[in-house]
Amino acid sequence: MSNLAAPPPQQPGNRSATASLHGNDDQVIERRTMRDYYVILRERLWIALPIALLVAVSLGYYQAQETPMYQSSATMQFERAERIVQNEQVVDQSPKGEIDLNTYLQVLNSGRLRSMIVQSLTPEEIKTLQRPYIKDLAPGVNPPPVGGLIGSVAIESIRNSFLIRISVQNRDPDGAALIANRYVQQFMRYLIETGSNRNEYAVDYLRTHAEELRKESEAAESRLQEYKRKHNLVSLSSSVDIISGRLMSINSALTTVRLERLNREVRLKQIERMQSEGSNLLEVSYIALYGNMAALRAQLAELTKQQSILSERYLERHPKMIDLANSIDVLNQQINGNIEQAIADLRTQFSKVSDSEKSMEREYREAEKDQLRLGELSVEFKSLESQASVAKNNYISILDRLNQVTTSKNLENIPVKSLDTASPSGSPYTPNLRHIVKTCAGLGFVIFAGVAVGLSFLDDRVKSAWDIEGFIGTNLLGIIPELGDVPDSEKHTLVTSNKTSPGSEAFLSVYSAIKIQSKLDFPKSILVTSTIPGEGKTMISCNLASSFARHGKKVLLVDCDMRRPMLHRHFKLTNELGLIAWFEAGAKTPDDPLTDASLGITKVDENLYLLRSGGRSKSPTELLENPVFGEFLDSLKHHFDLVMIDSPPMGAVTDALLISDRTDEVVYVCRFNRAYRKHIRLYIKQLRESKNELLGVVLNGLSPRRIEYYSNYRYYRSYKKYYGAQS
Repeated sequence: MSNLAAPPPQQPGNRSATASLHGNDDQVIERRTMRDYYVILRERLWIALPIALLVAVSLGYYQAQETPMYQSSATMQFERAERIVQNEQVVDQSPKGEIDLNTYLQVLNSGRLRSMIVQSLTPEEIKTLQRPYIKDLAPGVNPPPVGGLIGSVAIESIRNSFLIRISVQNRDPDGAALIANRYVQQFMRYLIETGSNRNEYAVDYLRTHAEELRKESEAAESRLQEYKRKHNLVSLSSSVDIISGRLMSINSALTTVRLERLNREVRLKQIERMQSEGSNLLEVSYIALYGNMAALRAQLAELTKQQSILSERYLERHPKMIDLANSIDVLNQQINGNIEQAIADLRTQFSKVSDSEKSMEREYREAEKDQLRLGELSVEFKSLESQASVAKNNYISILDRLNQVTTSKNLENIPVKSLDTASPSGSPYTPNLRHIVKTCAGLGFVIFAGVAVGLSFLDDRVKSAWDIEGFIGTNLLGIIPELGDVPDSEKHTLVTSNKTSPGSEAFLSVYSAIKIQSKLDFPKSILVTSTIPGEGKTMISCNLASSFARHGKKVLLVDCDMRRPMLHRHFKLTNELGLIAWFEAGAKTPDDPLTDASLGITKVDENLYLLRSGGRSKSPTELLENPVFGEFLDSLKHHFDLVMIDSPPMGAVTDALLISDRTDEVVYVCRFNRAYRKHIRLYIKQLRESKNELLGVVLNGLSPRRIEYYSNYRYYRSYKKYYGAQS
């Protein structure tokens, strides 16, 4: 019981300190520990987590849908001339400073150089750049123009050097490296053309002839591509290989499906035969291993064994034998249901396999037709392929010759050289999955924490010990667990019934905390109230009164809830006698209240007496405000050690405030996640302004899991293990 005891009582001199601490209702600073925030996150896990996952996954999915882009970089180095150029025909183009270097950067970013790169691309290179676009195009749609295939180009000079880095982003890794290297080559060509004042006839002829051959090569390649597109061919040999591989794979799959169909057909026939013969279907391995059949049979065997053992001690009508028989019947029904489900699944599998077999037979016949069609197309395809190959080789030869002539003529005038060539990237530059995962994880955590903490600030209901001691500013006398497994007729007499359970132990712990917090000796009166109806105020009043009675105190339990009296019902009494009847009879303070006929005080347990309300009243303030009522309560303390008063909720009516002025101490009841903290602070402030002493708050209705996470009272789990068998 000591585990539930509240903090040590305050010294008399500390009351002003407490008042100053909680007296300013407009400025309440919520100082929470890491455990408090952990409780907040756990309590709102299933609200905040789906929202965080939805946002993070949506963002990750959106970013992951970006078109994959590959990046490659090439580096050029400018060389400063170390010789004196005296030949007027040689132009020294080496950079003299940042101005010249910036000029070259502008040239690299110019449209002219981009056009030179587009013109320099061969059909094979164009196909490489078109490769990622073709697979996404609809049939009959042409790929983007060559100018749109280059991608994004970033050109920058490396600080404090004569180096220039060219970075290209493209949808194809080979295309990104190709364009980066081509930028270097065409820039060098540009320097050659601008640095030479002579345009020789051979160079012009080679360029003109190269352009003609390029057009011829493109025309031949276009005819070949058109033929492929028309007849849906990748290449003849590739298409033949594809069809052959398709036939082999279909044939293999068809054989497998047939074997599966035969296997399931044999199983079905075996089961049907055994059903007709009335055999045990559990002898079929498929049914014996289906689902959780093995576990059910093991349970059945164990229950049968227990039944055999218990049958030696008990007759068939014994409750344990009946429970075992019912459990065996349930298991037999589950086993029969699993057998029927296994047979139904087997029939479904047989139907699916049969359909798959027919589908594969049709696909095999279609593949054979495709193979015959390819044989008819091979002659014309090979002719077109040969024409395209010859035209391409002619173009490459003349282009190579042009490059040799141009390079050999102007090489000495080039002030730049390639330092690092670009190579294809092994992974996309974007989307960066690692970066996406990190971003989404971080965003998800922020949203998860933000939603959970935000909801905690919006939700002002009492949920934890911190809400009572930190925000409301009063003592926590104890925590009463949720008593959902206890019948309503037994909840109000848990302590008097002497049943050992976590619930009764919790009430006894609250009793201990009240004794520690109380500064008054017996006799005295204690008021029990709450904020709103349904917080368990009456149940706690009954069990606290019983706790004091069990410890030798003569206790009178008074039902002052005259609008909705309930105590007489819990003790199975009528309500004709009591406070209202006494008031209507003249309201005279009796010498011995136990013998007063109008009061009708009844002994309900050892040392425990009950004073009922004596009826209902819609306006009991006439009685409660009468000075005779206060004198009557004082007189009761001459005959009882403790007067425990159950009052109406403070948030519903003002009766509790009127009664509190005539009592010595107050116990406030809060139910988990029911009343609002600001209302409780307001009502407790009103109680503190009266002459009585507020002992603290009893937090009611926490489940075992919430008791563990919302407070430090982890004793509950130990009690549950220790008393579980008896309770």
